[in-house]
Amino acid sequence: MPATSTLAKKETGESTLPEATRGGIFFTPRVDIYETSDEVVLLCDMPGASATDIDVTFERGELSLYGKVAPRPAATLCEEYAVGDFYRTFSIASAIDSDRISAECQDGVLCVHLPKQEQAKPKRITVAAS
Repeated sequence: MPATSTLAKKETGESTLPEATRGGIFFTPRVDIYETSDEVVLLCDMPGASATDIDVTFERGELSLYGKVAPRPAATLCEEYAVGDFYRTFSIASAIDSDRISAECQDGVLCVHLPKQEQAKPKRITVAAS
C-alpha cells in the first residue's frame, strides 16, 4: 500500500444532515475501501436502493453517492430499521483518472471503481546483474 492514500474519507456517523437542496432523513452508508495497483474500489451498502435509484457524481475532486429508497408498504409487519435515503461524499486525490470512474450495483451493494492515472501506478524496476 502506498504511503499516501489516493482517497481521503470524510468523517462518518450513523446519519447526516440533509443537503440544503434536499429534505428528509439521510443515512451515511457503510463503506469498505481497498486499493490495488490499478485502482481504488469502494463497496457501499445501500439496502433497498436499486441501480436506477443511485446517483454517483464526481465534481471538483469530490465523489458523491446518493441512493433513493422507496417507502415500504403500510402493512409492514416488523420494522427494525428506519426508512431514509443514503448520502455520502469523499474527497478524491488527483491521482485518480476521473474520466474512467465506473460503478455497478448488485444485491444492495454499490461498487465504485476509481482507476489510477498511469503516472500514479507503481512501476517495477528491473535490476540487472553486473
